[in-house]
Amino acid sequence: MRGIQLHLRRTALIVLLLMCVGLFFCTHLLLEISNLKDARVKLEMEVAQLQHTLDTSDISRSRRLYATNEQIRDVYSPYEEDMIILYNRVPKTGSTSFAGIAYDLCKRNKFHVLHVNITRNAHTLSLVDQVRFIQNITEWAGKKPAMYHGHFSYIDFSKFGYYRRPIYINIIRDPLDRMLSYYYFIRYGDDFRPNLKRKKAGDKESFDECVEKGGHDCDPENLWLQIPFFCGQSAGCRNSGSRWALEEAKHNLVNNYFVVGITEELSDFIAVLEATLPRFFRGATDLYNNGHHSHLRKTAVKITPKPETIAKIQESTVWKMENEFYEFAVEQFHFIKNQIFEIVDGSYVPKGRRFTYEKIRPR
Repeated sequence: MRGIQLHLRRTALIVLLLMCVGLFFCTHLLLEISNLKDARVKLEMEVAQLQHTLDTSDISRSRRLYATNEQIRDVYSPYEEDMIILYNRVPKTGSTSFAGIAYDLCKRNKFHVLHVNITRNAHTLSLVDQVRFIQNITEWAGKKPAMYHGHFSYIDFSKFGYYRRPIYINIIRDPLDRMLSYYYFIRYGDDFRPNLKRKKAGDKESFDECVEKGGHDCDPENLWLQIPFFCGQSAGCRNSGSRWALEEAKHNLVNNYFVVGITEELSDFIAVLEATLPRFFRGATDLYNNGHHSHLRKTAVKITPKPETIAKIQESTVWKMENEFYEFAVEQFHFIKNQIFEIVDGSYVPKGRRFTYEKIRPR
């Protein structure tokens, strides 16, 4: 009898022990579930905060297009601090006006602007100089972030093993308008440096008269400039009328340039840059619209050519190819611009961010 009672006590003790263990594990499990719920709530709150921050950032960024006195950040991300913009500017496309905007902004926005001066105004560099140039601007840490500008053709950094490429930008112009501007510029100068005598100073021959007699300065071959600038440093890019050069220029414009604006819509180009690269161009739109750079360099004399003169130029293969490239660039620029802005009450207004984050795992 006594043995049975002892056995029952042991059994009860074991059952009680198991119940205690089970209760402990249940309590622990409930605590873990509670912690997971708290973590999920915290994660959702952080995601909501991130969403709000991004929305607020986009709103404030859009306002920068029109604001005049924006607070400048003192701390930028390592990516922003390492940025390099290359503006291989095509002559007579409004490049002096645009470069002037960058020089006015560089101190305020804390970046460097450097002009690349190539000997004898050549547009190409030797292979050795290309290596030197690439090494200089990528390793010159003291001059970052920076925008380099100069009259030189596109340089492919990846060809030299540099896969962190600079951000290429450029501006192009209606090819005949650009040629006319240069024709009269070298004869009459401009209002930027009106007292500087140009190389054809004193030559009063009009563009119409030049075309009529088949002169050198109005030769349609001189139109072959914008395509080589985008084609690059290869020998084939210099071959006037080359279909390969045209296609290479188109390829580079789409794949290797961040954005290419057009002279006829320079203010829109600046607005696009401010919306997409505020590290450099914050305040650029207001500066361009209200500052003194809107028409910084205007040719002193420019006579509109006769319809028969224009028709003769447009018969040339070079004009047709340069015009094809120009129209291609206009189409690309309008596509980019219309993706960023919408027209509200006659003004361009940034559309803001059009993506969100969701289904974030693990929770």
